[in-house]
Amino acid sequence: MAEAMIEFQSVTKQYQSGQAAVDDLTMSIDKGAITVFVGPSGCGKTTSLRMINRMVEPTSGTITVGGQEVTSVPAATLRRSMGYVMQSSGLMPHRSVLDNIATVPRLNGVPKAEARKRAQELLDVVGLASALGKRYPSQLSGGQQQRVGVARALAADPPVLLMDEPFSAVDPVVRDELQQELLRLQRDLAKTIVFVTHDIDEATVLGDKVAVFGLGGKLAQYAAPEEILRAPANDFVASFVGRDRGFRHLGFSPSDGITVHRARTITPAELEHDGNAAGEWQLVVDDDLRPLGWSGPGKGPATVPGGSLFRKGDTLRRALDAALSSPSGFGVAVDADGRVAGVITAGEVLAVIESDRRVRQGVL
Repeated sequence: MAEAMIEFQSVTKQYQSGQAAVDDLTMSIDKGAITVFVGPSGCGKTTSLRMINRMVEPTSGTITVGGQEVTSVPAATLRRSMGYVMQSSGLMPHRSVLDNIATVPRLNGVPKAEARKRAQELLDVVGLASALGKRYPSQLSGGQQQRVGVARALAADPPVLLMDEPFSAVDPVVRDELQQELLRLQRDLAKTIVFVTHDIDEATVLGDKVAVFGLGGKLAQYAAPEEILRAPANDFVASFVGRDRGFRHLGFSPSDGITVHRARTITPAELEHDGNAAGEWQLVVDDDLRPLGWSGPGKGPATVPGGSLFRKGDTLRRALDAALSSPSGFGVAVDADGRVAGVITAGEVLAVIESDRRVRQGVL
């Protein structure tokens, strides 16, 4: 059984209007795991997060972190003991990137040179070039600013990291990159992370466990993401997860049974010289066999952008998305180095999905 790091015991937050933002919340958050709070606006997920570091004080109930009740620690000391990442990175505009990252260590009395050295190391940890350390926040993209925000939260090596909708203000492509970066960091660092989002897809991608909050600040379901998708606790959770929860559930199903077929390939030079003489879809690859797009019948030398890529070990959801997003109807399978391993078809992916479903239901 996992060890608890954070515990809520009958916690309620009630405002002067009499309305409860959080209503009798009892839950245990596992040490070294990512726990995601998700739900519609006004359901109490952010309030619950902020009660952990006393940015919001509960009306009643107790919260403990590492076995110590949070009210027994001065609020400022408690906050410096935890990392905190918010929606807008919250960087100080007049300070360089390095000085922003070094903020908490400096507050904790770490000498400036040592704090800056730690900040420089963290740039690499969060996937930023060391040269960016001298820049100011306004000289960075939104995604870079959020990475700096994560680095700042990690600077004092806190055991707990609180993240309040940190990726919601960036575009979908950058958001996906940041999600994968967070998962990579977690594999290396094993922090206790509490992450707030309103996006059920983000919750199921990131969460070891997911807490779905309902209106009125009540905890509607708290379970592994696969269980929430497979067996919503009530109509509210089913409605919030959405009618396409079956598709999302494929994100937890392995793709071992999918057949990868040989791909018909062509290079840009061959395409420019002879066109698409084969009269059928061909995969355009560079000299290292990395996919560049598709050449379709009657398209001449033009290259049609491809869909998403499928890698060995990916889930059935990734496999189906690769096949359905491809203009040719063939999903592109690549190896660990990004080189073409072959192609997959939507029909065969769907057959594996159906077989997997029947096995789970005990039909086969």
